[in-house]
Amino acid sequence: MEMNDHKRRQSLIVYAIIGIALGIALRTMLYPSIMSSRVEEVSYSTFLSMVDDGKVEQVELTTGDNEIRFTTGTGTETKVYTTTQFPNDATLVERLEEKDVDFSAKIPDASGELWLYLLINLMPLIIFIGGGYLLNRRLRKQMGDDNNMSFGSGFGIGGGLGRSGAKEVKGEDTGVTFRDVAGQDEAKESLAEIVGFLKNPDRYAAIGAKLPHGALLVGPPGTGKTLLAKAVAGEAGVPFFSISGSEFVEMFVGRGAAKVRDLFKQANEKAPCIVFIDEIDAVGKKRDAGLTTNDEREQTLNQLLSEMDGFDNHKGIVVLAATNRPDSLDQALLRPGRFDRRIPVELPDLAGREAILKLHANDVKMEGTVDFGVVARQTPGASGADLANMINEAALRAVRMGRNRVTQTDILESVDVVIAGEKKKSTVLSEHEKEVVSYHETGHAIVAAVQDGKKPVSKITIVPRTGGALGFTMQTEEDEHYLTTRDEYKQQIAVLCGGRAAEELIFGEMTSGAANDIERATKIARAMVTQLGMSERFGMMALGETQNRYLGGGTALTCSEGTAQQIDAEVQALVEEGHQTALATLKANRFKLHEIAHYLQRKETITGEEFMNILTRDDGFAPQMPKADA
Repeated sequence: MEMNDHKRRQSLIVYAIIGIALGIALRTMLYPSIMSSRVEEVSYSTFLSMVDDGKVEQVELTTGDNEIRFTTGTGTETKVYTTTQFPNDATLVERLEEKDVDFSAKIPDASGELWLYLLINLMPLIIFIGGGYLLNRRLRKQMGDDNNMSFGSGFGIGGGLGRSGAKEVKGEDTGVTFRDVAGQDEAKESLAEIVGFLKNPDRYAAIGAKLPHGALLVGPPGTGKTLLAKAVAGEAGVPFFSISGSEFVEMFVGRGAAKVRDLFKQANEKAPCIVFIDEIDAVGKKRDAGLTTNDEREQTLNQLLSEMDGFDNHKGIVVLAATNRPDSLDQALLRPGRFDRRIPVELPDLAGREAILKLHANDVKMEGTVDFGVVARQTPGASGADLANMINEAALRAVRMGRNRVTQTDILESVDVVIAGEKKKSTVLSEHEKEVVSYHETGHAIVAAVQDGKKPVSKITIVPRTGGALGFTMQTEEDEHYLTTRDEYKQQIAVLCGGRAAEELIFGEMTSGAANDIERATKIARAMVTQLGMSERFGMMALGETQNRYLGGGTALTCSEGTAQQIDAEVQALVEEGHQTALATLKANRFKLHEIAHYLQRKETITGEEFMNILTRDDGFAPQMPKADA
């Protein structure tokens, strides 16, 4: 209600100013014409003749500017005349008395005219200043900067426009220490040295060691970069200033640089302390020598470089920054003396995922039988944020199911929700579509099962998901490995082609269900040719550059147009080889393909154990590898 009243008052002020301005404009335009229509100027001799003829009824003499204003007639016939520059006529008074004319004399008061003059001439300036002030305040509110409502702040000459807006938190109030960070042991070790310096600087100074000016946390989104920065402040017990790089980006030139100066001024006053700049790539991008440079952003970056060079690191000021686009940062920002350390904060490995799951499960009531190792193996490539979301989704599902504790089933279902989306109850497949999807997913599973067994099938489902998938086949690695051979990549392509191969083999047609499989298979094949040197035609030759590694930006080719055509042909050959391998595998296991697909169509979701039991049932059958000439 108060906000509405405030807006109403602002609107009234604006309307009042507009009304005054229009009134003055109309008066200025119309006053001369109105006065000219009512007052007629005559010569002095004409005036005397009209007095002598008895036509003049009233006379007003203004002694200051020699003006005579007189009227003739009465009632509706009254007319007003004026004459100026009359001579020093001593007989005028006698003539007026003789004709019984009512006359008076006055000394002009210039104050009223002066105020009118000032009002008319200064009002445009007042309107301009007042309107500019209101407009500036509204713009500042829209930009999130309304810290100071003083007149000066509205014009950028004081107040909140130069404030950094950084959030200051005392170290002990961050509520985060290294115990609250899991799955990032190497990053914690690198940052522990900074904590030691902030806690005991004399120990390092005694040997001549200097505190690093800054540390750059680099990694994919959701891996805990901000959490690590807060943990450093919490461990060291020093003030923590937090600001996003985008908060330095301003419309007005010089304002971003002023924010940087204010930030480091606050840091100097509270040293020792930590300054954390999240998403620093928003302000620290490479400077461009072209014509499309952004002067405001470059001024802000230059000020940041200057401040990092200028502060005394013996005071204990450490600048931490986070980004998932390190390739876009200006080289001057990365040199020693500014960001001395580059600390990778990568996606967690198997042990790290299990530790993160256990850490977030501490705040949730869990059944004692929950096996976090199984969940960790099913979530390769998941970030810390993804894993935290899985635990929360499991807790929500337990509440929906009427339980007071989270079970293993809840967590495994939450994995599906985070990876593929919620079950889409509104999507009802026809029996034919259900059959096609069953064969499609069974085709993936059988091709995966006859491979080397490093990634066994753990689950198959044909339940539609909100993410768009009509079903999926999940494979789980028993042990995590960090190197992938050429044959393993080719096997992955074959598994991805298994769904389309099953459709062609059983139904003799192709559906749109293989779109994502084809995209992923093509991506693997292209990486083999352009990045990994696994092409027989090109050998060990890099034909592309990875862009935005942590954001999945793909590869940009660095070759001629002719070579690009050869690359396309090589990629096509690799994908087609995988397609033929999948077809041959399913032909060799056609009977099991039918049996498992029909079972899946009835059950809709089966476990990897159920799948393998049917595939290896004791009826004398074992999964068949395709023949060499298939």
